[in-house]
Amino acid sequence: MSQTPANSPAHPTPHLDGLSMLDKRRIEAEILKEVYETLKASHGVEVARKTVAESVRRSAIEQARQFAAAAPGGTSLKAFQDVMPLWTKGGALEIEVKEQTDTTFTFNVVRCQYAETYKAMGLGEIGALLSCNRDGAFCEGYDPKLKLERSQTIMGGASHCDFKYRYEA
Repeated sequence: MSQTPANSPAHPTPHLDGLSMLDKRRIEAEILKEVYETLKASHGVEVARKTVAESVRRSAIEQARQFAAAAPGGTSLKAFQDVMPLWTKGGALEIEVKEQTDTTFTFNVVRCQYAETYKAMGLGEIGALLSCNRDGAFCEGYDPKLKLERSQTIMGGASHCDFKYRYEA
């Protein structure tokens, strides 16, 4: 019985080579901006925000499942850290690592071009839904043992984002 390779069309790669994650998010935001504005006009701000938030959350979970399926040797905090360059590529995120062990990965984001991009696109009011909303949802889809704690974000007006990932045994 033949098996389908992990990166075949039946199992798409979790990220397109050559396209930065920031570029991917910008493309998604161009579409979601119109969806948000349309829903806001027809159903109000609350429905528009809830719809975008849930759509982005589902997308993040699905993308995380694809990353998990492609992780050599299975999911782990190390495998998760190995894909971080996709999000930081080209200075999209400038981070200061505080702690990095087998079970914890703590860092601050001191510059976020995702936040800058959404604001420049006129999407500041939903930037957190488009970006920050993805982080915890990504953990859900990647591996339930991966947990995120964060108390503040640049998108929410803070000077930095404080990420603390924990991998439970």
